[in-house]
Amino acid sequence: MRAGTKLPPLEIEITRTLIVAGAIASRDYQDVHHDAELARQKGSPDIFMNILTTNGLVGRYVTDHFGPAAVLRKVAIRLGAPNHPGDTMVLTGTVEEVDGDTATVRVVGANGIGRHVTGTVTVTVPNGGAV
Repeated sequence: MRAGTKLPPLEIEITRTLIVAGAIASRDYQDVHHDAELARQKGSPDIFMNILTTNGLVGRYVTDHFGPAAVLRKVAIRLGAPNHPGDTMVLTGTVEEVDGDTATVRVVGANGIGRHVTGTVTVTVPNGGAV
């Protein structure tokens, strides 16, 4: 683990099923995450992904890179452009800081209309290993 290391990008196809399943799994029953007509009535072109699903995908991105022994210590994200069905979100990351076996990774997830998510993830990796 070294500051400046770039994680390989991860492309995630944003499907209607992913959006709805993520909302259900996180018990977020807001209609904008599963009912396209009601989402349109509220000004959105379609349903959109909730923050808890995004949070999980960001965590997965980091642990996929650092391996199964990695432990997420902190995930701090901010949403921007919504993820709608048919989008592709591309996650990218850069190790910003390393302190012993703990790293801070800056993560950006962008789709066709802009940055969906930005933030940092603090991860501990026993023995400082990374894939």
